[in-house]
Amino acid sequence: MATSTTTTAGKKIEWLVVVPDFEGVGEKRLEVRPDHFAGLGKNVDNGCFQMGGAVLSEPPTSDDPKTFKFAGSTIVLVAESREEVIQILKDDVYAQKGVWDVDNAQMWPFKCAFRFPVPGQQYQQKQ
Repeated sequence: MATSTTTTAGKKIEWLVVVPDFEGVGEKRLEVRPDHFAGLGKNVDNGCFQMGGAVLSEPPTSDDPKTFKFAGSTIVLVAESREEVIQILKDDVYAQKGVWDVDNAQMWPFKCAFRFPVPGQQYQQKQ
């Protein structure tokens, strides 16, 4: 994305981000997944990652991630600018280990109109 979007006077806003995986990195994704999740806990504490999950190329046939056809990730995160979003993505283990194709990430300033927990799934909020 060539355009720069920066908020005024250091104000952080939410961003909706879709970051594709590189082709053929399903096994690598599963290998570094525990480190990715461990890193998210650190980012939630400082206000970066708010929520996210896998983008799949087809509907899952089970809840076992080993059966998923991963295409990438979608994330809502908090940042001042598009450049800060890119840096947050690059700092994640998925980018550092060659899973995420950060150069082809799509990102938009995001203003959430509502938030509901997903029926049947337990919502966990960090204290």
